[in-house]
Amino acid sequence: MAQPDDMFGDDDYPAYTMGRAAEITGASPDFLRRLDEAKLITPSRSSGGHRRYSRYQLRLAARAREMVDQGTPLEAACRIIILEDQLEEALRQNENYQRQQEAGA
Repeated sequence: MAQPDDMFGDDDYPAYTMGRAAEITGASPDFLRRLDEAKLITPSRSSGGHRRYSRYQLRLAARAREMVDQGTPLEAACRIIILEDQLEEALRQNENYQRQQEAGA
């Protein structure tokens, strides 16, 4: 199975169709739709109205699928992933702030 990381270079480019996203993540199209309903990922839409997913979204979907496969309820898995993502971003911003402070001191 191909991994999202070895595909296109831009993490946020909506390059993957629903079928390809399902194949890459090992999830069903229905599961991907449920992730959209749970507000974990919101795919872009093509001019024809078809869902398109980015590599970043595929990583989130794959993580959700793993958690659900291990018995975590879908809504809880989505909330955990959202919080983990927010924490990672906050830590990255804090690290950048600390570097700026050290450079200015």
